[in-house]
Amino acid sequence: MSLLEKINSPKDFRSFNNVELRTLAEEVRERILSVVSETGGHLASSLGTVELTLALHYAYNTPSDKIVWDVGHQCYAHKILTGRNGEFPTIRQYGGLSGFPRTSESEYDVFDVGHASTSISVALGFVEANAILGKGDRVVAVIGDGSMTGGLAFEGLNNAGASHKDITVILNDNKMSISPNVGAMSSYLTKVISDPRYNKLKNDIWEFTGKMKNLGQSIRTVAARLEEGIKGALLPGRVFEDLGFRYFGPIDGHNLEEMITLFNNIQKNVKGPVLIHVVTKKGKGYTHAEENAPKFHGVGVFEKETGQCFAKTDAVSWSAVFGQTVTNLAAKDDKIVAITAAMPTGTGLDQFAAKYPTRYFDVGIAEGHAVTFSAGLAKAGLKPVLALYSTFLQRAYDNVIHDLALQNIKVIIGIDRGGLTPDDGPTHHGLFDMAFLRCVPNLTLLSPKDGDELQDMVYTAMNFIDGPVCIRYPRGNVPCGVQKNDYKKLPLVPETVLEGSRVLFIAYGEMVNSAVETAKILKDSGINPTVLNLRVLKPLNTSALLPILKAHSSVYTFETGAVTGGLSSSIMELMRDNSVSETKMVHAFGFSDSFVPHGDKESLLKECGLIPEKIAEKVKLTL
Repeated sequence: MSLLEKINSPKDFRSFNNVELRTLAEEVRERILSVVSETGGHLASSLGTVELTLALHYAYNTPSDKIVWDVGHQCYAHKILTGRNGEFPTIRQYGGLSGFPRTSESEYDVFDVGHASTSISVALGFVEANAILGKGDRVVAVIGDGSMTGGLAFEGLNNAGASHKDITVILNDNKMSISPNVGAMSSYLTKVISDPRYNKLKNDIWEFTGKMKNLGQSIRTVAARLEEGIKGALLPGRVFEDLGFRYFGPIDGHNLEEMITLFNNIQKNVKGPVLIHVVTKKGKGYTHAEENAPKFHGVGVFEKETGQCFAKTDAVSWSAVFGQTVTNLAAKDDKIVAITAAMPTGTGLDQFAAKYPTRYFDVGIAEGHAVTFSAGLAKAGLKPVLALYSTFLQRAYDNVIHDLALQNIKVIIGIDRGGLTPDDGPTHHGLFDMAFLRCVPNLTLLSPKDGDELQDMVYTAMNFIDGPVCIRYPRGNVPCGVQKNDYKKLPLVPETVLEGSRVLFIAYGEMVNSAVETAKILKDSGINPTVLNLRVLKPLNTSALLPILKAHSSVYTFETGAVTGGLSSSIMELMRDNSVSETKMVHAFGFSDSFVPHGDKESLLKECGLIPEKIAEKVKLTL
């Protein structure tokens, strides 16, 4: 029996010696690799945190002591070691384990998470609550270097440093390497200043000199400046020291013994806010992921031996179509610039970056900054195109209102992953953008039914629409994947896709195809709906819509977003404001007032009643 098979909780390996711990780490790494190769998931980041996870659970008394993960896509080892190894093959599957920490799964998951930069703020909340409740539990926040670019992380650091409370922040740095000279000295100094003998001596000297009337303060000042000078010259953590943290590191995040010794020393001997700089390697232990971490950050099913993905190579994603269109337009207009927030490949802008590196900006995980930065670029005379996932655009809502819409500044925002992001679940579904953007003045909101229409929308937005424009498209592959160069101005009016009578289907974006499929099913029952591709959610083309609405007795809306405040609300408001018959019924097909779990897209749509067969049944019942 392997060591891993004996582990049901961290208590089961806290008595292990160093050799056993290293063996367990390799077994956990192999477990992650074997399962993710068959299910897909966040591989590289989780492989990189195996030893760190083991060391944390070994040194801290979890779950009484709290480990707060940032983002959470590096938590696979954590899940395996906290009683979920048997369920691990269900990770990100419908009805299975979430790919992120979920409090509903385990007491070791102390906070639901999926977005970056939240861990320090949450951890400080636990620390302050412990102080009020009289608890002595330790609290550790684990945050990746990418998440440190988010403003919320620095808000948390600022507050935590000023609190002087016992909080430990682990900075998981998986991009830097430890250089032999600075790294060796840093490692040595880290051991010295965390050692109980050093801290006891320092505290004794501090207490003794405090009793000396005149000379004592001078000695204290010189000693403090000497320690500060040495650390400032040799350690890369001065910024954290200035924020009120004791800084330790960088240390090797794959050296279990060193991390466990340091974590134990800090718990026993160091008071107040502490930041530990741990250097790890993304994809550690799997050559293909080490050599190409971006590819294996979030990966589908792949061949473990070769690293070859099994995804269809001839399919074209919505993101790729968007990115290629922007790149093509930029060839004829040198004022076009592209911006993303740490997602160049995911948003398709890697094409633009490769061809026009001086006109491409990756601002890191800082979506609010990305919007306001784009506004500045536009004000200076450029033509910014910003690509963000819908779920991350939520974090820049104030910036959209205050820095774009209020001044009517023209920035084109590609809202990627509008709708379901199936495997990643509720923190990543893009279900709310239509509702929270529709109420903002000056915005134009577009959504294409296919790849051809997406290309024309980008071209039209760039050349014929004033003010900020949001173009929403889903995750996945376009229904028609042919790239073109002869873009045309798209009429910003609803398109009649199928001509019918009595029953009106108004669909937006990818749901146009679902509306067409539903109409085909209903035709066998003698129901012949008109199917309308809305194209523009805001501003609604009142003159085009009202005659169509009046000509049909029943209206059904199709959207991959929250129905509250979305397309259905928009149509009902239009009918109310223009005194369209109050007896005319509007039925909404979209996502109700609840969060959607993770799973494959077909299962989620079926659960929510949004597959054509289910929709057709409801239409027949209502008619």
